[in-house]
Amino acid sequence: MAFLAAPTLRAQQAQGEVLTLKDAVNYALKNKADAKKAKLEVENAEYQIQEVRARALPNIAGSAGLTYNPILQQNALPGDFFGAPGTTILAPLGQKWTSNAGVNLTQTIFDQAVFTGLQAARTTREFYQVNAQLTEEQVIERVANNYYQVYVQREQLRVLDSTYKNTEEVRNVIKGQFDNGLARKIDLDRMTVNLSNINTQRQTLINAVALQENTLKFYMGMPIETPIVIPDTQFTVTPLNLEEMPDTTIRSEYQLLKKQEKLYYYNRKAIVAEYYPSLSMSAGYNYLGQGPEMPWFKKPADGVYWTDYSTISANLKIPIFSGFGTRARVRQATIDLKKTEEDIKDTKLSLDRDYKNAATQIKNSLITISNQRENVKLAKEVMDDTQNNYQNGLATLTDLLDAENSYIEAQNNYTNALLDFKLAEVQLIKAKGELKTLTN
Repeated sequence: MAFLAAPTLRAQQAQGEVLTLKDAVNYALKNKADAKKAKLEVENAEYQIQEVRARALPNIAGSAGLTYNPILQQNALPGDFFGAPGTTILAPLGQKWTSNAGVNLTQTIFDQAVFTGLQAARTTREFYQVNAQLTEEQVIERVANNYYQVYVQREQLRVLDSTYKNTEEVRNVIKGQFDNGLARKIDLDRMTVNLSNINTQRQTLINAVALQENTLKFYMGMPIETPIVIPDTQFTVTPLNLEEMPDTTIRSEYQLLKKQEKLYYYNRKAIVAEYYPSLSMSAGYNYLGQGPEMPWFKKPADGVYWTDYSTISANLKIPIFSGFGTRARVRQATIDLKKTEEDIKDTKLSLDRDYKNAATQIKNSLITISNQRENVKLAKEVMDDTQNNYQNGLATLTDLLDAENSYIEAQNNYTNALLDFKLAEVQLIKAKGELKTLTN
């Protein structure tokens, strides 16, 4: 079953759609939840701006009410009003029924907090736009890293498949010699054990490939059951410019902190605005009906009278003393601003370090790749010569097994060196702020 697993896996891959790195990245940007949520946050920022802008626009509200007074309040009035000087008379005021309807308008004329809020809202939109860009770059980075890991593991599986086939052929030759009395049983048993060990490695790697593919599909937002095929031409070593130090201040991580710093600045400014006076205007027009009966649809002939009235007012609010609460909030906002400034400095150093580390890793990987490429070539020649010598009785079985193991190890070292290079290449592209180029 283990022997048949790899051909089955390859058959499934052959039925899947060819997936280049560009295809994988673009698919992830369209389907991964993180990228979709970041775009929704940008859209939501527009609604936040509209919400703040509403505070500077007129507010109009209508109102209506109906009141029934079962017992009217009696008020003590001087009898002089009723022709009885020197006495006090209890007289009810008002009517049993009262109804009113009106429209009221309120307009802010000056409120520094509102104007600062508008500036902060626009910066919030910019913050989410940069955050969406950073999220897309993180999606690209994860997809690229996992894409290359899948490729390397498939290459390792291909090496084991080839080694298994060669080892099986040698085992069959030894078995034929053993059947004719020309080989020892211990040699046949050792080759059978070696073949079983290679098969076990293949099965383990088959499972690892399947798990890594599932991880890649998850980071792409692709259904797990979808078969994928990664073409061999995608994994190449290309020359890179490592001399020019990039401007890390254009990185999304840095720009996001700059936007956050600006938001903290406006937050502090909005708190300081509480020291400023605010001025607003309000106006209203109302219609009032009173009488002994429910006023609706009634006339003066029914004892119901309708009157209208209107008000226009200006409202000035002058802060005098808030118990030092505003001052404390201003100082807290100042601390947040200073902390962000320190984060920006630290992030700048971190981004510069990431570039240097990626460049160093690439240089080392290129040396390792060159060495391992020659090592694989030499190991293949040694294995072929050893197999030929063994068949001619000029080499021992131990020499043959050692040569095969050395070839497998050399191939794995070479593919791992390629993986290290490609992962470092992704980090270098990221350090230059050019991850979006992987979508082209």
